[in-house]
Amino acid sequence: MLRQRLIDNVCGALRHAPIVALLGPRQSGKTTLARQIALSGVLPFDANLAYFDLEDPAQIERLANPRLALEPLRGLIVIDEIQRRPELFPILRVLADREGAPARFLILGSASPDLIQQGSESLAGRIHFVDVMPFGLDEVGPSALETLWLRGGFPPSFLAATGDVSWDWRGNYIRTFLERDVPALGIRVPPLTLRRFWMMLAHYHGQLFNASELGKNLGVAHTTVGRYLDILAGTLMVRSLQPWLENINKRQIKTPKIYFRDTGVLHRLIDVPGMEQLVVHPRLGASWEGFAVEQVIRATGVSDDEAFFWGIHNQAELDLLIFGKGRRAGFEVKYTDTPRATRSQRIAIETLGLDSVTLVVPGDADYPLADRVRVLGLSRVSAAAVK
Repeated sequence: MLRQRLIDNVCGALRHAPIVALLGPRQSGKTTLARQIALSGVLPFDANLAYFDLEDPAQIERLANPRLALEPLRGLIVIDEIQRRPELFPILRVLADREGAPARFLILGSASPDLIQQGSESLAGRIHFVDVMPFGLDEVGPSALETLWLRGGFPPSFLAATGDVSWDWRGNYIRTFLERDVPALGIRVPPLTLRRFWMMLAHYHGQLFNASELGKNLGVAHTTVGRYLDILAGTLMVRSLQPWLENINKRQIKTPKIYFRDTGVLHRLIDVPGMEQLVVHPRLGASWEGFAVEQVIRATGVSDDEAFFWGIHNQAELDLLIFGKGRRAGFEVKYTDTPRATRSQRIAIETLGLDSVTLVVPGDADYPLADRVRVLGLSRVSAAAVK
């Protein structure tokens, strides 16, 4: 699949930044995207291509003396699995500062807080980060919404020939992530412990994070549970949606909400292999909520630090609050074909001064429900949702 939005984003970044980093979970399509960019014919410089895969022993040998190997190259230099050689960052800084910028560097890595910190510190002012997530609704189209929701957006899962193949792939992915990917990032947590935490967290999907309760069930301190959550959020596997706190004299919710960023992984963990099982599962509403929240954030193009949820205890709540271009837009997610206006929506509009509240539902509905309240089917969600 041609991911044109990402291609345009990366090519635009390469026009002004000597180094662009594609960060995302393993198997989210970073390598394929890099190849598409190299072959796109729209790069703003000589498109000679040099490619280094730091999981390939032969490629690693080529970089035994990295400066000697990289300095003569011109055009686009792609370095895949950069997290395996963080010592390359100081060398990239020197090469990026050469007069005339004879080369651009496209570095690919599995997202982690340490990698982002190292890159930011070593390459300050020289690097532009682009998150490469699994497929979204904006890429696969409304006709594939149900498949995307059930299987998730990881390309091998979404594009699998059968549901069984997709199911098996996700099981293997979870195991590999816990046993290989997390330790490879320098994170020392026993895979069995992290898997238990991940399984428990699946049942908190769409709910407030309760570190004390999870810690009690796991037999660890709440601070340890917080560290485990940071691992999964930092690797872009889980979204910790932060609460927005308005300056009002009300008892607002101050705890983050937890969502699995890929519902295919969630469904594998809670044992939901098909739509027949999903539509009768007690977590149906929560699954839909997380799926819709993720797609709305992507469709509206806001960054993670512009997306929140908001609530006043026992009075009002918004599943998603988005700030963008000086506007405030609220979203409620409902798995229903008969949405209705509520007092909670009116409180949110008046308390937060919202421009609009959008009720996101299945299907392709699009109609006003009340003053500044509209109903929008997820298949219609786009950047226009907050205009």
